Amino acid sequence: MGDYITLNHGSGGTLTQTLIKDVFVKMFGMTEPLTDSAILEESGYILAFTTDSYVVNPLFFPGGNIGKLAVCGTVNDLAVSGATPLHIAASFIIEEGFPFSDLEIIVRSMAEEAFHAGVKIVTGDTKVVEKGKCDKMFITTSGTGILRKDLVHISTGARIRPGDKLIINGSLGNHTIAVLGARNQLSFNTTVASDCASLNHLISSFLEQCCEIRFIRDLTRGGLTAVLNELAQIIKSGILIHEDLIPVDEPVRGLCEILGFDPLYLANEGKILIVAGKTEYQKILDILRSNPLGENSSVIGEFISENTGSVILETSAGGRRILENPSGIQLPRIC
Repeated sequence: MGDYITLNHGSGGTLTQTLIKDVFVKMFGMTEPLTDSAILEESGYILAFTTDSYVVNPLFFPGGNIGKLAVCGTVNDLAVSGATPLHIAASFIIEEGFPFSDLEIIVRSMAEEAFHAGVKIVTGDTKVVEKGKCDKMFITTSGTGILRKDLVHISTGARIRPGDKLIINGSLGNHTIAVLGARNQLSFNTTVASDCASLNHLISSFLEQCCEIRFIRDLTRGGLTAVLNELAQIIKSGILIHEDLIPVDEPVRGLCEILGFDPLYLANEGKILIVAGKTEYQKILDILRSNPLGENSSVIGEFISENTGSVILETSAGGRRILENPSGIQLPRIC
């Protein structure tokens, strides 16, 4: 793992997983599999609990800002665990000299997004540090939600079987490219906006109507590739995905080709991976496509009996290759 922390340890890929398992899981005595929310049972209630920190640079980008991102990220971490998000705590570390006008915009966007998602921001903390001790603002949000007993399996993937289908709810890579453009003041012919959105209402729409939801995960750091590789290792199964079926908007695809990025590795803030039983996936797809946040949903692959623990990409050219877990960082501080 090395003697020092590097930016690669925050990429969401192999080094991130090594850091988490070899340091935090080991020292804290956590149990695996690790999911986006801890599932806790107290006095007959099942609760989902999650926390995350946001250090995005820049604070404002097309489609959102650090405040909206913080609320959406916490809401989504609860929702992909099958829970109904209820309450959020928000803590701020603010650099001396930060403009009040920008603070008000960020906090207002948090309030608006919480209202839209149907959650309440109920507590928090504020620290102000000296100039140069923090890059403008960092936000940490934690959240709780109620989880039905019949949905506890969703975050673990324990019920996944060969033949189950993989679905994503839209195009990949928009968030990363939007942040990159804002950071470097790049001028795009076509505006690329972040997909930052709270997905709890979308998720509840198919959870209420379908019983073959095997797994859900949001495609944040490390993108689709990181989630697929983690899932393949957890359940010891092979995964086959088809490049031609993975939606990527043309402006994002073109910019990735110019800049040397692969959209399958890029972080998203409004995209989820759903694993569905093969007899019900079309119904789930229809529900997703009836919602603006899922209108470009696509079945991108399936679980297979061979290639245990590996993710296989069937390329547009007709060949196949292993889609390896990202080992380093492509773009720092995108969330």
